[in-house]
Amino acid sequence: MKRFALIGHPVAGSLSPRLFSAAYDGRFAYDLVDRESFADAWQVFLDCYDGINVTAPYKLDAFSKVDVLSGSALETGAVNLVVRSDKGFVGYNTDVDGVVESVKECGIPVSEALVVGTGGAARAAVVAARRLGCRVTVTGRSLEKAAALGCDIVPIGDVASLSPDLILYTLPGSAPVPPGLPTAGAVVLEAEYKAPALASARCRAYISGRRWLLHQAVAGYRLFTGLEPSLAAMSAAL
Repeated sequence: MKRFALIGHPVAGSLSPRLFSAAYDGRFAYDLVDRESFADAWQVFLDCYDGINVTAPYKLDAFSKVDVLSGSALETGAVNLVVRSDKGFVGYNTDVDGVVESVKECGIPVSEALVVGTGGAARAAVVAARRLGCRVTVTGRSLEKAAALGCDIVPIGDVASLSPDLILYTLPGSAPVPPGLPTAGAVVLEAEYKAPALASARCRAYISGRRWLLHQAVAGYRLFTGLEPSLAAMSAAL
């Protein structure tokens, strides 16, 4: 039987095993691999698993380890899923699919996106926003890191001057929300789902990070198994 896992640190409390079990009615094994070093986590993958999901802080490390990169992985510079193949290890970034499908599901047209944050999730958010046809602006605590994402940038203290119709918020729930974040007229998709910072914000529509998690998982599980996962069962599991 094929075996799969999520690697990262920390990963306790992740919903991925529950989603994966629901997707295929428990037909495949799926484990959590929590290691303080990427090298240790990668070795567990080599020894035990056919494919892995990759979460923080190892998405950039995984990018450098694979043999083949998908288009989304190349565009983002980050990998959140790796599978074995006859070509070697193939890296994907299904976080992009997660954002695109979550926003489409909302049903509200968007054209001006603000990405808040500069980490691995922000990289995926930028690519996804472009696929949705948006003009993209990035803000974060480091303007240097924001500029590296190849979009218009704005200092985090100046976001109140913007009028986006889509905010892709990728800061951790423990980080302070930028003062004046212009949520009122925007669709807000927040990556953090365990301790969201914007769930009560006044906005046009709020999309939980659980929808992002769900849709990236659907795309990823297809790549793992070659089989269609049950979206209905996965949604119920959330």
